[in-house]
Amino acid sequence: MRSARRPRRYVARHWLALMRPFLRYSGSRDAYVLRGVGRQFGPVLRQERRVMHRAGPFEGAERRSPRVA
Repeated sequence: MRSARRPRRYVARHWLALMRPFLRYSGSRDAYVLRGVGRQFGPVLRQERRVMHRAGPFEGAERRSPRVA
């Protein structure tokens, strides 16, 4: 058994759906691993949960203190 943890890679939900026949969910890792060999080899994939927001123009009041040159 490996002592160092394999890094988790975050992938989009649609990629997990496409790779579903090759992956299984591991509850102990809280991630998806390759069927058959995922215990020791291969990627450890998690669903991308980080949300990317597109920032629009800021409409609020400026709260940062002005810098003095």
